[in-house]
Amino acid sequence: MTLEELVGTNMTDNKMLSASEALEALVVAAQLQDCLTVGVYESAKLMTVDPDSVVLCVLATDEEDEGDIALQIHFTLLQAFCRDSDIHLLRVEGMRRLRELLGEPDHNGNQTRDLHCLLVTSSTCQTLSSDALGQVISYCEESLGNNQWEPCLARQQP
Repeated sequence: MTLEELVGTNMTDNKMLSASEALEALVVAAQLQDCLTVGVYESAKLMTVDPDSVVLCVLATDEEDEGDIALQIHFTLLQAFCRDSDIHLLRVEGMRRLRELLGEPDHNGNQTRDLHCLLVTSSTCQTLSSDALGQVISYCEESLGNNQWEPCLARQQP
């Protein structure tokens, strides 16, 4: 491995970690400020009514979701809508960590919210963590600039 490859890989890993931490801070802040829409159906409904208020769409999955065709169809439609509406989009792996951040109980028979789609809105949030939002959006834009069609982060248990 060359020095450039080693430094480039390390820098990419650091940016991903930084973006992951920023996403965590952003999601928590958005929930506390009531700027977070949770659920595929709820998100689609909000984007239909007020797409200009949405600043970030987070599509979250785990390995067991890969075979869920209905969820993948929903994701494809949400992605297309986000692209057409210039809404930043981010795929996240690690539903367990999101569940912890949002204070959701484990799914051991308990009813939980659908965390597959999260929307961060700006219409009611004036003091939303702008640094965290800026870092996440910067990561999304940089990933798209590197020809990565779908920016993706892997969030796991700390």
